[in-house]
Amino acid sequence: METFAQFSVEHQRLYGMLHTPDGNAPEQGWPSVLMLHGFTGNRTGDHRSFVLLSRRLARQGIASLRFDCRGSGESQGDFAEMTVSREVEDAVAAADYLRRQPGIDPERVMLLGYGMGAVVACLSLAQLRPHRLALWASALPELWLRYLRGGFVPPVITDDGGWPLGRAFLQEVVKLRPLEAAAAWGGVAQVFHGDADTTCPPAWGVQYGRALNCDVMAIPGAGHSFDSLEHVETLHRETARFFSGG
Repeated sequence: METFAQFSVEHQRLYGMLHTPDGNAPEQGWPSVLMLHGFTGNRTGDHRSFVLLSRRLARQGIASLRFDCRGSGESQGDFAEMTVSREVEDAVAAADYLRRQPGIDPERVMLLGYGMGAVVACLSLAQLRPHRLALWASALPELWLRYLRGGFVPPVITDDGGWPLGRAFLQEVVKLRPLEAAAAWGGVAQVFHGDADTTCPPAWGVQYGRALNCDVMAIPGAGHSFDSLEHVETLHRETARFFSGG
């Protein structure tokens, strides 16, 4: 079943889609996955990746919630106000919403972060307390250093290919320590990274794997958005296997 989801953070509405398996929930409730999209992304994902993974998980008895952070997709807010800290707030609110849904096991809410969503996921770990964590094509704050020419933060909005990137985002992102947050967690995790990713180098996935003390799966030939049917199938199959406990 697919149900429209909505909840609020600081009086702004966030919109998403809740996927649940068909039939009656088990006595303890379904396990579930909260999906965090990347920088300039949305709840659909590249190649509809979040949609397709959610439906695959539902067939395997796992619910999921994919949603748009404030200022992204269809949610309220302005992208110019976006910061990682605000997206952490969004993730915490989304997890609270998911745990309150009928048929969901509140103790088995898992977390998936893609790109910048991996940064958000790791910085959310202490508050979300996920049952498991998966990261796709993980970003690090270094990705945004190119905006700081000469080491200075632009005084106004930066036009990032039509996206209004706010000064507050750039002020904050260079101070973030997602690897330290990951290392402090101690839970069950797996990292997935394309070995041809030129946006977030594969070495970053290795760093996350070391911090999380977990396996890193390199997908041969895959770029940042896993741009082939074979890459997407491998990513989805192995991610679903991980969330199923296999």
